[in-house]
Amino acid sequence: MTPGKIQVASSQGIYVLNFSGDVRLTLCTALEEFVNKMFEDGDLKSIIIDLSDVDGLDSTTLGQLAKISILSREKLQLTPSIISPKEDITKLLKTMGFHKIFYILGQLPTKIDQLDTIECSHTINEDDLRDKIIEAHKVLIELNEDNREAFQNLVDSLESDRIAAQYKQHG
Repeated sequence: MTPGKIQVASSQGIYVLNFSGDVRLTLCTALEEFVNKMFEDGDLKSIIIDLSDVDGLDSTTLGQLAKISILSREKLQLTPSIISPKEDITKLLKTMGFHKIFYILGQLPTKIDQLDTIECSHTINEDDLRDKIIEAHKVLIELNEDNREAFQNLVDSLESDRIAAQYKQHG
């Protein structure tokens, strides 16, 4: 599989996030940083997430995508769109309940050429990474019961690890 990459573009309040390759949790910090800046833009009008070139998405990335929609709906009363022409990716999205929080489209109406690649500006420590994984999976758990069954044990385990690590630091 091709290593994952996230590229972004914005114009007049319309944001496009283009994911390609195998997108994993290693890109999630950069994605989160970008999303925080995006939501600070007072002109934000629309969010399009293009998954046309995605080979795979891990559950942490899916959780972060769900969080984008939830924040967008809460803060802006805006439902983002996902472009997903690949049947296996669309099936994954629907299984996760994304059809309830995104508009899922089969293709992007126009090709966007001027995209900037986002990269993590700093290294993330193990505790912060664990917290990001927990947060992303909690978002997925809230989408439907199947996700709860699939990810609750992982969240419980990671939260136990976090408590043990905190106890070890302060104990």
